[in-house]
Amino acid sequence: MHHLIQGEIQKLSSLLTQIQNDDLLLGIVEKIASECTQALQQGKKILFAGNGGSAADSQHLAAELVSRLNYNRPGLAAIALTTDTSALTAIGNDYAFENIFSRQVESLGQPGDVLIAISTSGRSPNIIRALEAARERQMTTIGFTGIQAPMMAERCDWVLNVPSRETPKIQECHIMFGHIICALIEDAMFGAEYDPKRKQAMETV
Repeated sequence: MHHLIQGEIQKLSSLLTQIQNDDLLLGIVEKIASECTQALQQGKKILFAGNGGSAADSQHLAAELVSRLNYNRPGLAAIALTTDTSALTAIGNDYAFENIFSRQVESLGQPGDVLIAISTSGRSPNIIRALEAARERQMTTIGFTGIQAPMMAERCDWVLNVPSRETPKIQECHIMFGHIICALIEDAMFGAEYDPKRKQAMETV
């Protein structure tokens, strides 16, 4: 058991080192944060979608924006399309499970909004349809996925590819990147105005 624990930690450590040295990937993270910040500053919103563990990540990240991450500040417009059981079951029953997110995007999405679609495989049919619906609505499309995901890449403005084929490790990195993006959004939009530590540091310079 101890060997298994160490092995999993070592795999994640090696993956994080690879990510840390990937300037292209880190640049994509910066660009995603910038796109989201710009949309929110213009009064737009961010929609999240995913299945299973990625549904949990969608809800987690939407909550970080609506509530708070590092410090008190005004709430930000974010919606997880995974939370309304009545809508999900109605759409799944009346249409098909593949439409549970696209139908919500068609109903709630507006030009300039952002869709962050999370899929470790990059092949989930309901995620692919959601991205297509977002493109039709002139939304910015962002994908969180694994090492190879051509179907998502074709439908996204920006794709964050975690360089792994292991679902748990991809998910662990997705939530890390999500937290970083939320932190960058908070900092860009509010900065010293709502961050006492940063304000104090700036005043002492």
